This record gives sequence, C-alpha cells and structure tokens, in this order.
Amino acid sequence: MPALYVMIPAALLIVAIAVYIFFWAVDSGQYDDLDGPAHSILFDDQDPNHKAAVDEASGHPAEPDDKAPPHA
Repeated sequence: MPALYVMIPAALLIVAIAVYIFFWAVDSGQYDDLDGPAHSILFDDQDPNHKAAVDEASGHPAEPDDKAPPHA
C-alpha cells in the first residue's frame, strides 16, 4: 500500500509531462505538413511533375509547364 502513495503521483506527473509535450509539438507546428516529406522522398526535386504535385498538395495552383507530359 505505501508504494501506491509514490507510484500514483509519479504516474500523474509522467502523464502531465506527456500531455505538455504533445501540446507543445502541436503548437510549434510539428504536425503541419504530413504529406510533404512523404512526397519528397519518392520523387526527384528536379522533376516538374513532382513540383506540380507538391503545389497541388499544398493548395497552390500549379503553373502550366510545356515540357511536362499531360496527366493520364
């Protein structure tokens, strides 16, 4: 029983720290762009189709490029 007097406050302290770290991560923008890194690892940066896909995913209108083949 005396161990519970130590373990319960320690568990509550750990939970409070975890909640604080979670809200800090959300406020500092850690979860803002979840799709960008996934796209950047799959495509070459010089590929115009990749840049168009990144622009489309971010909500910016893609500029037409005459060198890029049409989408299928």
